[in-house]
Amino acid sequence: MSKSTVKATSKSTPKPPSKSPSKSKTASKPILIVAGVAVAAALLGLVSYGATKPDAPGGTGGSGDSSAVAEVTADPSAGVYPELEAYARRDAADKLALGRADAPVVLIEYADFKCGYCGKFARDTEPELVKKYVDAGTLRIEWRNFPIFGEESEAAARASWAAGQQGRFWQFHKAAYAPGAKEKGFGEERLTALAKEAGVPDLARFARDADSAAARESVRRDQEQGYSLGATSTPSFLVNGRPIAGAQPMETFTEAIEAAARTAAAKKPGPGR
Repeated sequence: MSKSTVKATSKSTPKPPSKSPSKSKTASKPILIVAGVAVAAALLGLVSYGATKPDAPGGTGGSGDSSAVAEVTADPSAGVYPELEAYARRDAADKLALGRADAPVVLIEYADFKCGYCGKFARDTEPELVKKYVDAGTLRIEWRNFPIFGEESEAAARASWAAGQQGRFWQFHKAAYAPGAKEKGFGEERLTALAKEAGVPDLARFARDADSAAARESVRRDQEQGYSLGATSTPSFLVNGRPIAGAQPMETFTEAIEAAARTAAAKKPGPGR
């Protein structure tokens, strides 16, 4: 079996809230999903540890900027937990998703707008994935707000949802992850400026939506899903049930997406079947 070993960068995060996730979503999931979640938690947690462990000689220090090594293989079945495919919503009305709802491959992204590595992925890798796979109908990207760096992270998450209600989520996403954007902070005035830059037409509605119960519930639901998966760092991903942690190189995502697409094609019934 051929393997390509790649280096993943991942931002360390605070521990999840002590409160138990609501039963409405988690209790309804099949029992089978537990095994996949446990494995995913171990894989994602390994990268989190690598980002916070004591620095090795010549390293960058235990500030959350260290790297961890992750392996992704070309084997379509290696590292894939089919039960985790249930995390994909495939909702055609999802305003925080990009690509066909029936695309053979779904990449779920758990990210925070204050996360530097999330910005790196958004600028360096995601646009190429869109050109190569989303535009071709192979890939769907589903965003999950996973704010873990405090109140401004939470506010930016709600603002992104509010921009999405007017069809401008991905434009807001681009503006919020532009070089130097997070250094300016995500206070109320700054979020309004980002919404304006993103072309959100009704800024008064944007402000109301960002402060609404619906926005808070959407973010809570995304967070709950990420924590139930075992994600403890951002960005974290699922590609048709394959956990990937960190802003890994393009080749890592290419390999995972193409392997998932081959598996999906093999499962698809042919003519007369």
